[in-house]
Amino acid sequence: MKKSLSMLSMLVLILAMLAACGPGERTPVSSNTNTNTNDKENAESSTDEPAKPEKLVVWEDTDKSVALKPAIESFEKETGIKVEFKELGMSDKMRDQLRLDGPSGTGADIVTLPHDQIGQVVTEGLIQEIEVSDEVLSTFTESSINAQKYDGKLYGLPKATETPVFIYNKALMSEAPETMDEVYEFSKGFTNDKQYGFIALWDNFYFAHGVIGGMGGYVFKENDGALDREDVGLNNEGAVEGAEYIQKWYTEGLFPKGIIGESGGSTKDGLFNEGKIASVMDGPWAFQSMKDAGIDIGVAAMPTLPNGEHMKTFMGVKGWHVTAFTEHKYWSTKLVEWLTNEENAKIRYETTQEIPPVKTLIEDPIIADNEGAKAVALQSQYAVPMPNIPEMGEVWGPAASALQTIATGKAQPQAAMDEAVKSIKTNIETNHPK
Repeated sequence: MKKSLSMLSMLVLILAMLAACGPGERTPVSSNTNTNTNDKENAESSTDEPAKPEKLVVWEDTDKSVALKPAIESFEKETGIKVEFKELGMSDKMRDQLRLDGPSGTGADIVTLPHDQIGQVVTEGLIQEIEVSDEVLSTFTESSINAQKYDGKLYGLPKATETPVFIYNKALMSEAPETMDEVYEFSKGFTNDKQYGFIALWDNFYFAHGVIGGMGGYVFKENDGALDREDVGLNNEGAVEGAEYIQKWYTEGLFPKGIIGESGGSTKDGLFNEGKIASVMDGPWAFQSMKDAGIDIGVAAMPTLPNGEHMKTFMGVKGWHVTAFTEHKYWSTKLVEWLTNEENAKIRYETTQEIPPVKTLIEDPIIADNEGAKAVALQSQYAVPMPNIPEMGEVWGPAASALQTIATGKAQPQAAMDEAVKSIKTNIETNHPK
């Protein structure tokens, strides 16, 4: 009997000790701002939807907040979360400022970046992977989502896209040809020492990739959603065929000699705006200056290549990203989803003319009835995102050097592309050791 009472007493004592260590007595969860696991948010709520923060901070691109304000207002009304923003240069200031302000706890929850910086900022630990539903992902074109991935993981959602298209002077060319064979034949009959049928900066790898990629070349092979830096496809059979096609336009005198090198872009722009070029390969950034010069332009997706394939132009994608320093990953992700939904993507286009990669908007009259926007949207479906791994920085120089020797006839395509790939691989091994 005494033994039973003793056991009962011990049980009561243990229960009393456990009660003393209730929820109010537990060791508090760390609130360190430099965390990717969002421990503080998880401790605030045991539900699937964490407690709402008082505010979120967004860094927007310079002169683009006119599109951000309406989206913020509707988000605040929907959630009750205050959103503050400031503008920074997206391509240069944004990343540098995050490096400084993020670790100190004064950075943003959400930033916008060009997709080709993603690999570098992920490597530096500046942004974090996000998770969204398949329904959200299906909103966007596949290529624009791929641009937001690094090493197979999603690091943002796309807000705008741009890629080179076919632009023509309606006074000199009645309609856009459907094939590059037609463009070639037109150029043969139209070009002389004072005018040109078609010009492209194909000694610049950004533009040349449309041909090289469409013929079967590639920069880095994609394996299971990740880019393989060891597999460079710029001297394979397709890439060399593309280089040979590019060389033909130069050797036959269809391109003026003055468009090779750094001054090529300004030479091309001047000739087109003077009404001396019937058509060019250029991006949406060129539309306004052409119109300002009094040129009645037409715009279409790039004509198909001689092999019947679409040009695989490089595509640039601007996206929204959740920083690695936010304490509110869940609500930051929700804001990213909100900023990129169909309604707010449409507002962004109306206010900034940045073309959203939202599939339903491609057929929306607001884009479908705008010749330039529609052309960019259509070409974007065939485009490939510029590789966003840090090793891409080693590609531009050797590729440009090869293309310039090809354009000037100083090297044959196979030899030039072989040398480019050799240099690229050497630079990667030297500057990006594993």
